[in-house]
Amino acid sequence: EVQLVESGGGLVQAGGSLRLSCAASVFSFDEYAIAWFRQAPGKEREGVANMNSMDETTYHADAVRGRFTISSDNAKNMVYLQMNHQKTDDTAVYYCGATYIATPTMLPGLASYEYDYWGQGTQVTVSS
Repeated sequence: EVQLVESGGGLVQAGGSLRLSCAASVFSFDEYAIAWFRQAPGKEREGVANMNSMDETTYHADAVRGRFTISSDNAKNMVYLQMNHQKTDDTAVYYCGATYIATPTMLPGLASYEYDYWGQGTQVTVSS
């Protein structure tokens, strides 16, 4: 059973920064791809960034590229999302998702159906 726990959300002013954390309880951390998604009220869940912890390949969605950075600490089974230069449009519940990858260097897409395990989410609110 894979369990994911997000933390680090909160209220920040536009232009500010937050760092989200995702603690993953998995037997072999490097057998999973981890992603960050977000869901704003009335909108569908949107993929933000993902990574392969084996070779640290990353991908960031266009909406956040250059502002957000996904990273991991494999020794701690942790994945982070550093969010800089935040905008009011970044306001959402942020979720950590994980999926088993058969090939160690594989990086799935950012569609929510590709991920089997989810955390409970953490609220990020960006004020103007």
